[in-house]
Amino acid sequence: MADRVLVIGADAAGMSAASQALRTAKAAGRDLDVIAVDRGHWTSYSACGIPYWIGGDVASPGALVARTPEEHRANGIDVRLLTEAVAIDTEAGWVEVVDHAAGRRDRFGYDQLVIATGAAPLRPDVPGADAAGIYGVQTLDDGGAVIAHLGGDVRRAVVVGAGYIGLEMAEALVRRGLSVTVVDRAPEPMNTLDPDLGTQVHAAMERMGMDVVTSAAVTAFETGPGGVTAVVTDAGTFPADIVVLGTGVRPATDLARAAGLPLGPSGGLRTDDTQRVADGVWAAGDCVETWDRVRRDWVHVPLGTHANKQGRVLGTNLGGGAARFPGIVGTALTKVCDLELARTGLTEGDAVEAGLDHVAVTIESTTRSGYLPGAEPITVKMVAERPTGRLLGAQIVGRDDSAKRIDVCAMALWTELTVGELAMTDLAYAPPFSSVWDPVQIAARKAADRL
Repeated sequence: MADRVLVIGADAAGMSAASQALRTAKAAGRDLDVIAVDRGHWTSYSACGIPYWIGGDVASPGALVARTPEEHRANGIDVRLLTEAVAIDTEAGWVEVVDHAAGRRDRFGYDQLVIATGAAPLRPDVPGADAAGIYGVQTLDDGGAVIAHLGGDVRRAVVVGAGYIGLEMAEALVRRGLSVTVVDRAPEPMNTLDPDLGTQVHAAMERMGMDVVTSAAVTAFETGPGGVTAVVTDAGTFPADIVVLGTGVRPATDLARAAGLPLGPSGGLRTDDTQRVADGVWAAGDCVETWDRVRRDWVHVPLGTHANKQGRVLGTNLGGGAARFPGIVGTALTKVCDLELARTGLTEGDAVEAGLDHVAVTIESTTRSGYLPGAEPITVKMVAERPTGRLLGAQIVGRDDSAKRIDVCAMALWTELTVGELAMTDLAYAPPFSSVWDPVQIAARKAADRL
């Protein structure tokens, strides 16, 4: 008989795992019966693309779907949407679900369980936080709810939180013609960068017409008959017809916690490098903790890049193959207004918090040879360990063609190069693409000199 695989969560990690498990098992001559349940309406979509749909760059939610439920079913996965998992019994080997479309409860037995429940948006624990008109933006259904709300008499938006999603949503709302205020408790926007680079982000947001309020904590949401009317902070009260939360996420592991499965300090599921949680239980994506190769510790970093890779590793192992997930170095990038932002590894603040003896340097350069038209400014900040010279992290803020340079730094972190070695790497050069010393190499050379 075929082993039954039950997948909870039908987005990146879950469906990557399901698809890869079927492919691997088929190659090995094994049969799997795979069922995937999800409480939403969609499968395999790009949550990262939601702000661009709301902002008008993407015409419809369907454009963000990599593979539809029908395509998954054609590949042998029994996808059940609007079906929410509400309890797990790992000893008995079943999951209780609620079929919201049919209005009934059921239990699905399994031989192998895959938990890919993702992450849930954090809501401020203050009065009014559950009012209508306050949105997290994690799923396509969330994006659709925001767009539906914008169809009314909505002129003023407040975005709470100035991280990746917060800033991308703020820009999307400005492009839709709203007056936008961004409120954040940090000294500068984008606290995944050091504050000295965050000042550039702050200035870019103001150039686009946003009001930026930093070092401000939300204390309440004022409400009326129709929902939220204002955001109250210790720096003032800001009227709002809609509020978008960009305050971060937590691993969605309430089910796993209730089932007694092992969780780390962040609340994420703890797996081994095969993505196994326990005998017959696997997990991947935003609901798990991940090994950070730079910190040499477990972290929660919810990104689609990790989710897809972890899902593939999980599926390979579940299907009878052999694969390992080797960890992360913390690489991310985005575009806000006219700036590209990127980081990998540790910021200077991270290094201080970790108690690492280090040096940090910042350089200003241009994206191509300065004598060519179109040369744009770029700032690179680099952190290195003292006295070894090991690269600890890098941050980039600049105009067009800046951010993807972070991948060079990410590979240097991955292979544990020193800044002296990074400065001498053989990178491509031509005046339309770089100065003769690429900005990354200039920063690495300066860090090596400081050491």
